[in-house]
Amino acid sequence: MKVAIVTTDGQTVSQHFGRSPYYKVVTIDNGQVVGEQMRERGTGHFARGRRRESHEHQHQTGRHEGHGFGPEADAKHAAMAAEIADCDVLVAGGMGRGAYESFARAGLKVILTDMVKIEDVIQGIINGTIRDLAMSRTD
Repeated sequence: MKVAIVTTDGQTVSQHFGRSPYYKVVTIDNGQVVGEQMRERGTGHFARGRRRESHEHQHQTGRHEGHGFGPEADAKHAAMAAEIADCDVLVAGGMGRGAYESFARAGLKVILTDMVKIEDVIQGIINGTIRDLAMSRTD
């Protein structure tokens, strides 16, 4: 199993998916870490070489839907998912509801966590004790 964890430093989980410049990709086999790789993100609000984009919120029929919905957002999320297409799981501290749903549709198991250290996240995945806090960590 390959796990992509968004990070700024390779040691801690980024608190918001769109603001992280890297993925730490960890390969787990038979309950053991057998590989680690840092990947630079090429997409997202703070990807290297991109200017900072605004966080626009979509409103439909007068009610707040949160950001990350609509055809343009879906296309951006698909590009982000393509960067980690070889992974099974995506971990972040939080993300927009639209991104969460897009990654799940792309076949990734998305886990939003309050764990800070990547090593704790990996141990939680191996032990089966990590919890997905999506209901409280999406906006």
